[in-house]
Amino acid sequence: MTSSSSAPKRFYKAATVEPQGDGWTVALDGRTIKTPARGALTLPHEALAEALAAEWNAQGERIDLTAMYLTRLANVAIDYAPDGRDGMADEVARFCETDLICHIAEEPEDLIALEEEHWAHVREWAGEALGVNLVTTEGIRATPQPDASLEAAREYALSLDDFRLTGLVHACALYGSALLAMAVCEGLLTSEDAYEMSRLDEAYQVARWGEDEEAAAATAAKRVEAAALGRWFLGLAE
Repeated sequence: MTSSSSAPKRFYKAATVEPQGDGWTVALDGRTIKTPARGALTLPHEALAEALAAEWNAQGERIDLTAMYLTRLANVAIDYAPDGRDGMADEVARFCETDLICHIAEEPEDLIALEEEHWAHVREWAGEALGVNLVTTEGIRATPQPDASLEAAREYALSLDDFRLTGLVHACALYGSALLAMAVCEGLLTSEDAYEMSRLDEAYQVARWGEDEEAAAATAAKRVEAAALGRWFLGLAE
């Protein structure tokens, strides 16, 4: 989080939503926002623009840029994604190679059962709906994934518009799983549920041994991020 002393002071009274071209934008006291590359912050749906405006309106006396998840995602979608789509699709495929929900615990049996209760149907859905059939393995042991499935993951990523692709890549990193990210992108799971599914092993260990303050704070921060990502995809829904 940006320290209070280094964070920029809030320089506007209110953020509002305005139509811009074929989309929508956010204006601060009537002045429209630009991206870091000085591009127009044009958003495809009014609902997403409303979510960004709410993010700006929620700022206090100083602006915490690190907590403005939606604005950062929009900047990536506008400034980077148009020319970076191939690399972003490759990143999605790389997450498939070590997808979290394909690495099943070696023991104990109740943890194995818990993981499969939550993860198996997502793997099955990805295979049936998207052609991304991934092989499971035990623990951290690596296993090669089918080339056809990795290519299907790339094709799926490239089928998305720049905004949804940006959300997908961000979700892959947050969950450690391309399959969970795809499920959120397609509306099979909420972002919050996907995050909780990504930390089943961690939650199991916490239930047994407890959790220190630093780990609890990290989990809380990621839950905030997962909720923001949920608002991103909700704002992109037709």
